[in-house]
Amino acid sequence: MTDVHESDDERRARIVQQMRERTGIDERMIEQLVHSFYARVREDPMLGPIFNSRVQDWDTHLKRMCAFWSSVALSSGVYHGQPMRMHLPLPVDAAHFDRWLELFEQTARGLFSEQVAQHFIERARRIATSLELGIAANQGVLLAKGERFYRS
Repeated sequence: MTDVHESDDERRARIVQQMRERTGIDERMIEQLVHSFYARVREDPMLGPIFNSRVQDWDTHLKRMCAFWSSVALSSGVYHGQPMRMHLPLPVDAAHFDRWLELFEQTARGLFSEQVAQHFIERARRIATSLELGIAANQGVLLAKGERFYRS
């Protein structure tokens, strides 16, 4: 039972602690995943050129991605950004999202137990789907359920 006098910060801290206990995930693991994953992305022949041409300060980007994944994986609320807006101008389509997910899943499974990896992977898949739908819509293409966006 929660205290009716619990502040928003106290409530958030309690939720994050519950997520840590339930998943076994902590900020150190998020940092490990983010840094390992983006090291692979930067070297990838398909994704590397897109990221490397747009990310000028990798330290800042990695910190932002750690905050993003903390918010996604632990409900920490520490990320304050607009991922859709940042991705709309990118020249990407379904093939890029498939490659992103492939690298992400390989990284997560290589670092963590299957249960922890699945927690990250399920969220990554939802994020990829959402971004792909948003990018398609931004290009004037409304995708039906299960449909993919390919640039011509």
